[in-house]
Amino acid sequence: MTTKATATDDSFHVFDTTLRDGAQREGINLTVADKLTIARHLDTFGVGYIEGGWPGANPRDTEFFARAQQEITFENAQLVAFGATRRAGGSAADDPQVKALLKSGAPVITLVAKAHDRHVELALRTTLEENLEMVRDTVSHLREQGRRVFVDCEHFFDGYRANAAYAKSVVRTAYEAGAEVVILCDTNGGMLPAQVQAVVSTVVADTGARLGIHAQDDTGCAVANTLAAVDAGATHVQCTANGYGERVGNANLFPVVAALELKYGMKVLPDGALAEMTRISHAIAEVVNLTPSTHQPYVGVSAFAHKAGLHASAIKVDPDLYQHIDPELVGNTMRMLVSDMAGRASIELKGKELGIDLGDDRALVGRVVERVKERELQGYTYEAADASFELLLRGEVEGRARRYFRTESWRAIAENRPDGTHANEATVKLWAKGERIVATAEGNGPVNALDRALRVALERIYPQLAKLELVDYKVRILEGRTGTESTTRVLITTGDGTGDWATVGVAENVIAASWQALEDAYTYGLLRAGVEPTD
Repeated sequence: MTTKATATDDSFHVFDTTLRDGAQREGINLTVADKLTIARHLDTFGVGYIEGGWPGANPRDTEFFARAQQEITFENAQLVAFGATRRAGGSAADDPQVKALLKSGAPVITLVAKAHDRHVELALRTTLEENLEMVRDTVSHLREQGRRVFVDCEHFFDGYRANAAYAKSVVRTAYEAGAEVVILCDTNGGMLPAQVQAVVSTVVADTGARLGIHAQDDTGCAVANTLAAVDAGATHVQCTANGYGERVGNANLFPVVAALELKYGMKVLPDGALAEMTRISHAIAEVVNLTPSTHQPYVGVSAFAHKAGLHASAIKVDPDLYQHIDPELVGNTMRMLVSDMAGRASIELKGKELGIDLGDDRALVGRVVERVKERELQGYTYEAADASFELLLRGEVEGRARRYFRTESWRAIAENRPDGTHANEATVKLWAKGERIVATAEGNGPVNALDRALRVALERIYPQLAKLELVDYKVRILEGRTGTESTTRVLITTGDGTGDWATVGVAENVIAASWQALEDAYTYGLLRAGVEPTD
């Protein structure tokens, strides 16, 4: 395990704890391979410190540090091992978990220390003075062994409220013993920005220590609390990718770093790294197997999406009128959403985004606007189905619907057999390149059977369809009617290995709606493949 370079100087630390604190989120269960992959992503992004876990506390974290030494050459980050101060009544030199921290090989060690007097007495079951000695002894020992040491003051803000003098004495003791940074932790996540700023300002003045901030998000203020601490003099921020963490999570690394770089004008990442932020966020989400939040600041796919016609009119003149930054700065893109709120400007900008020249044809744009509003009244949604909208738009521009095949009929049968098993079969009859084709297939459900029958019918004529894969399938019963008579909307996401697209279908039964969405999905897939329409 080596580090080639440091992205920025030591005056400000971006410290990531996704692999330790973030992994405590409900639903996340990281393998060692997952942790190594995430560490590489974070290093590429350019954080200064990556907290890998608690070596000695569990076999997975111990293995991670052992493998990291052999498998990772860090370009920007230093790996950090997390652990606790020695036990009461003992010595740091003889403490097994302190030895495990040293054995990890990590050049930096973060120690968690109690800063709340009641936690010292009730959880550690020791005296306030012994707790200070535990901090002093452990920090000093690790420093003597050549390790850099950071100290997390657990429950600091609650402890400060209960006994400010003692909470500050923990900070002072850690710093005087050789800790480079003492981190004030809002462990229960109950603080608000003004409170954080006031406390950090006071502790900086009263102790002279270099301070950091670790904020949980239980009030929804973790990012704001982190920035408030920076305003008050903190020079070390602890965050997790996408805000992962216990309960509702931690301060989200990405909006914190973006704010520091773009709003504060601070250089905290290597050159060009900020533009990788959206990609890194989504890549880590894939590793932890959680769907990326579409509405996450800066990196969400909706972060720079515009729906209202009024917004679109202004953006057509100047995108900055309704965007706080250029989305390309963080590797994101502006998107225009087409809905029944759309005006002419929305359609014109969406056409430009799709590479379709609408020229100055106001009548054409007006027809598209009216068509969208009419279709959305029927239950279609184009803000979530860009591919279906593009087909609609091209049909208006080209004067006819783009068609690679023409459906004569389709049929889907769901059979419940006496032995309790089920069978699903579909037959499609269609025309393609002047040929009438009849195809039948079985599937796992009637929609899957239709999808397979359509493939059987068309793949011989259009081999490009072999790459298509149904990625996601959503059904929604629309308001306005009740029960099984309700109108159904189906959204299908399809991929070809290089990208995904969404299509929509609406009908009074789910199979018919699914067929519409499948027709659009196959049509758009052939359009992406550069196939010229024949019908």
